[in-house]
Amino acid sequence: MSLNLGIILSASAERSPANIALRIDEVSVTYAELHRAAAGIAAGLRARGIQPGDKVSLLVPNVPEFTMAYFGILYAGATVVPINVLAAAPEVAYFLKDSESRLLIVHPLFEKPGRAGAEEMEVPVVVAGGDGPDSLTGLAGSEPVDGLYPTGADSTAVILYTSGTTGHPKGAELTHSNLFLNCAVVVPRLVEIDPAELRALATLPLFHSFGQTVVQNATLAAGGSISLLPRFEPEAAFKVIERDAITLFAGVPTMYFALLHFPDAEGHDISSLKLCMTGGAPMPVEVMKAWEEKYGTPILEGFGLSETSPIATFGVMDKPRKAGSIGYPVWGVDLAIMDDNDVPQGENQRGEICIRGHNIMSGYLNRPEATREAMKNGWFHSGDIGYRDDDGCYWIVDRKKDMILRGGFNVYPREVEEVLYQHEAIVEAAVVGVAHESHGEEVKAVVALAAGATASESDLIAFCKERLAAYKYPRSVEIIPELPKGPTGKILKRELR
Repeated sequence: MSLNLGIILSASAERSPANIALRIDEVSVTYAELHRAAAGIAAGLRARGIQPGDKVSLLVPNVPEFTMAYFGILYAGATVVPINVLAAAPEVAYFLKDSESRLLIVHPLFEKPGRAGAEEMEVPVVVAGGDGPDSLTGLAGSEPVDGLYPTGADSTAVILYTSGTTGHPKGAELTHSNLFLNCAVVVPRLVEIDPAELRALATLPLFHSFGQTVVQNATLAAGGSISLLPRFEPEAAFKVIERDAITLFAGVPTMYFALLHFPDAEGHDISSLKLCMTGGAPMPVEVMKAWEEKYGTPILEGFGLSETSPIATFGVMDKPRKAGSIGYPVWGVDLAIMDDNDVPQGENQRGEICIRGHNIMSGYLNRPEATREAMKNGWFHSGDIGYRDDDGCYWIVDRKKDMILRGGFNVYPREVEEVLYQHEAIVEAAVVGVAHESHGEEVKAVVALAAGATASESDLIAFCKERLAAYKYPRSVEIIPELPKGPTGKILKRELR
């Protein structure tokens, strides 16, 4: 069976050609213009020798050129390899080599590391800016292709590289079917917003699975409009939400923290928001409650990974909403809680969250052993420890690798972090294990305080001691100005360790 993910754009362009697809600052791009650019880029890629199935890497931030190139690559039947725009030249070289990319499309802002990595791998470069034959504009100006290349539903559409917390990043191969079903079937069942009123803010990086599927692909499939914000800053986000009457905001928890604590938040009207979504990291219950009390807009929390396209579970409005949970399995996806021997566990028993369904990657690129390890017994093993409650709602306790083993007791950092977030002085918190001579590991907290707030290490330790079992509370607390974060705003515990 043939299926090309590009159909989500071409179908919307045929249905509503004059509607706005993309906005950035004062510039807007209609569906007809976006489709024409993608079809021209597809023709330009073919003229440069790119064949169906070839990989094309994309080093571009949240600007219209990302979406144009993304769909141009798909229209040509090739595979998109999005690269983190913060990648250094050696990392770019690694991604190009590992994916066997035939071409790199790079934005001028990141041209220096992009070209350096491409030159090392002898990969040609197209610049997403300016004019000329080696520019994206030049490709887009080509005579457009007649239609989408008929890729197989199980052919690889996109390769997303994992964060690489252990060893080199692995490329998760996501098929046209994986991504189509996740964005065109799953998301509409979660987002109860009329497509005519769907205006999404894209400040999550589009090279990341969350921003790519939930914001870019799902909005285009529905025929809505996307307002692009290349770099998240609270003031800029408030301004775009107000200016474009945004109805859908998807962000990681640190973005909600920043918006809640922005000093001039009251000066902006964001009443247009109908729904907020979060994922990528656990959402502290206190932050979710504060947001909904202040703005009256519900936040649905979900769970997924690059390997799951990414949505596996989400909160839904017609079932009990439980703050701090990851919700329920989405349409067509099964979850199970497994012990270390892959034996399913019952309600309220902890184990590894395992997933199967239409959203699971075909495998890790050129890594059969890693694929077999992750896909044992027909289930994708997420590496997250969680449980299922009596209502069928799922909860994450913590990442398997983040669990702290203190004196023979399991300490789950998220439980400690939830307590820290209850302290009025704290805006960011992370808990990690540090080596200890007698206990094996000891519990350490690293926190950032709100502007003007004060709290000492002993104050915070005492606060936790009152609320946690003796083996759980942190024995040390380090206060720093800001916690290190990745491009999506996720706190990087590996750097804290």
